[in-house]
Amino acid sequence: MTAPMLPPAFADFEEFAETWCLATETERYARRMSSSMPELLTFYDAFFPRLEEAIEYCDKFPLDDLPEDALALLRLIYSLVMVAMAVEIFQQTKPVDSADAEIERIKEPHP
Repeated sequence: MTAPMLPPAFADFEEFAETWCLATETERYARRMSSSMPELLTFYDAFFPRLEEAIEYCDKFPLDDLPEDALALLRLIYSLVMVAMAVEIFQQTKPVDSADAEIERIKEPHP
């Protein structure tokens, strides 16, 4: 068993942490594209109701000095944003009429 990645108040989402606490937008996009809609919906339906609470938790810390568990939670929030586009807008993992769209950043914002 691995050590918890998320703050104790968000332990319910540890099952998603290894998959969705990704450091870059490119990784999050690739994960979305390689996931099935049932996988996206499971994550979205579980985490979305507590999104505001997660944001409030992360807001307690300066962005350039987040504890590791809060940084993991912030990355989970970023992944939810990526997944929400597929769930709420496209109703599929891939953007509509996008051919082989990719996201590849030269430099990532921090955090």
